[in-house]
Amino acid sequence: MARLKDKVIMVTGGARGLGEAEARRFAAEGAMVAICDVLEAEGRETAAAIGAAGGRACFFPLDVTDERAWEATVRAVKAWGGGIHGLVNNAGIVNRTGTSGTTLEAWSRVLAVNLTGAFLGIRAVAPVMRDSGGGAIVSIASVAAYTGHNDPAYSTTKAGVLGLTRSAAMEFVDWGIRVNAVSPGIIVTALNEGGGHLEPWRRATPLGRYGRMEEVANTVLFLLSDEASFITGEDIAVDGGFKAGGAARRISVEAGIDLTAPIA
Repeated sequence: MARLKDKVIMVTGGARGLGEAEARRFAAEGAMVAICDVLEAEGRETAAAIGAAGGRACFFPLDVTDERAWEATVRAVKAWGGGIHGLVNNAGIVNRTGTSGTTLEAWSRVLAVNLTGAFLGIRAVAPVMRDSGGGAIVSIASVAAYTGHNDPAYSTTKAGVLGLTRSAAMEFVDWGIRVNAVSPGIIVTALNEGGGHLEPWRRATPLGRYGRMEEVANTVLFLLSDEASFITGEDIAVDGGFKAGGAARRISVEAGIDLTAPIA
């Protein structure tokens, strides 16, 4: 089944990690994938690997914080694929420092990549997507948008992504463009590998394990596809139940409360 047959999909941060998993998944479903990243060597390797597997992909160097670079890249992708039907704002960085220890430079850098980058991408792609017959935009947020995460710069950007998603969804609905977000929970990637928070977070996740990059990629695939044609302005958490009540459930488990026991 080719759920994205002949659709041109841009993936920022597509050279490795979650972006790479998304690019590979989309190509397997018939998409022409534009891998956009500052990591040129890794991006070209990913595009080549997709091609070797029978898919269609091309690497485009892109710094998502650069307005002019966005404009040039969108033109190049349009020339390559004939249009643009999907955008995944996946590029992101972390800071791992609390408010008191975060410099203005570090704060500004995280906001520039995670939030301004998504804004610039939506703004640059939307007119081309309209002219291509419509399409879908998915931005990668995080459950950190909903919690007091010990990285205020990161949490702030991810909460901002949700606001941007809702506003853009309302603005571009008449252009035939759907805009949604996906909020992963504990997914081990190169961005967080080795972090001391991983195992405690896993224990607080009701499903009791880390999520897989492929599980996030499948959710993004769904939102890009026509199967999600009546969904816009929404956020889907791919988090093993963490946001729904992971902390409360962990307390119950440690307190020895049987959640399945009948009411006396």
